[in-house]
Amino acid sequence: MLRMEIALLLVVAFIAFNYFTAEKDEALLHKAFEGLIVCVMANLLFDGITVYTVNNLNTVPLLLNNVVHRFFLGSMVAVIFLFYRYIAIIVQDETGKPRKLDSIALAMLVLALLGNFLLPIEYTVTEHGNYSSGPYMYVPYAAVAFYLSLCIGLLVANRREISPRKRNIIGTALAIEVAFTILQGLNHTWLISGLGMTLMTLSFYLTLENPEALRRELTEQRLSMLYLKSQVNPHFLYNTLDTIRIQAQLNGDNQTASLLMRLVDFFRLSVKVDRPMVTLDDEMELLEAYMDLMCYRYPELSCSYDIDPELGEQQVPNFILQPLVENSLLHGLKNKGYHGEIDISCSKEDDRLIISIKDTGTGFDTGKKEIIDNMLINYDRQPPKLTGGSIGVLNVQKRIKLLCGKDYGLHYTDNPDGGVTAHITLPMTK
Repeated sequence: MLRMEIALLLVVAFIAFNYFTAEKDEALLHKAFEGLIVCVMANLLFDGITVYTVNNLNTVPLLLNNVVHRFFLGSMVAVIFLFYRYIAIIVQDETGKPRKLDSIALAMLVLALLGNFLLPIEYTVTEHGNYSSGPYMYVPYAAVAFYLSLCIGLLVANRREISPRKRNIIGTALAIEVAFTILQGLNHTWLISGLGMTLMTLSFYLTLENPEALRRELTEQRLSMLYLKSQVNPHFLYNTLDTIRIQAQLNGDNQTASLLMRLVDFFRLSVKVDRPMVTLDDEMELLEAYMDLMCYRYPELSCSYDIDPELGEQQVPNFILQPLVENSLLHGLKNKGYHGEIDISCSKEDDRLIISIKDTGTGFDTGKKEIIDNMLINYDRQPPKLTGGSIGVLNVQKRIKLLCGKDYGLHYTDNPDGGVTAHITLPMTK
């Protein structure tokens, strides 16, 4: 048995080396898997030590036996807790539902560890081998059963909303762990709990957390960001240059130079595709250049800003405001002859950065808001849009989710006095 534990530890160490050296994004799911790998390695280490100590009760001090057994069982509970957390994050990512059971799962972890370290421990000697027993193991094993039940419940309750591939992977991994847990419970001397957890870890590693797949995913994300950043409406360029040309023909004054300078400013800032995140000041400078040009082109159009100056150094995804303002112009104010106002505000609410873009346009057509809301909620299931009125909106949502996390994003509300407001929620950066 000791040889098996050593072999399993080497397998997980190999997984850990490949995974920790792989290039990947800092998504919560990947961080959870990193913690899981470390905990599995710790459990296998203590498992191997206990295999030796429990079968040498006459030579190994009782205190040492007690300590390593308690750490072995405690780390086993922590591993199954992290399995639950990993699966819960997958379900959350797939369904968009919040993880409501995390506090209960954490409370059970605390209770199980207290029982593991405080209750009496005993040892049973048999002709087939020795194993630890006694009250100290009742609460931890109950916790293991609890976590596996939670995982099965999550899978069953959300089976229709989880993609078939991930549903099958989770189901297979759970079936492996449940089977080994039952076998270990029926045959205490088999000492195969580490094998079950290793196989479960390996199943997730080979399917959902494979380094090559993570590299491809990261490459696709970067290419997608470069593509999305290139989505500048060519009509804006042509129409603005035409406006400057006509103005230059009509009167030779400094306005032409000023307009041209603002156009240069806009494109100088908009082509910085190598910077996925920029300061709010940079993003606002680009937007102001754009709006100066549009307000000159449409004299009845005005724009106001209410930006907390203390937020200027906050990091925001590059090029997310101009597409939304352009959307307000084309789908809200165009029907009013570009006669109206766009108000842009930015403030801090708790640990979040809130940016609002409000227009006095015609608002959503009947049924259009429901379509937009559904598209933004299910952004990850929308095919890439190369044409259509909502291309900028969808691309902004995808970039915010990609760069900031799934807890942040874009949504729209109707204004009581007409028009719509786009609300962007971003994390505050230190």
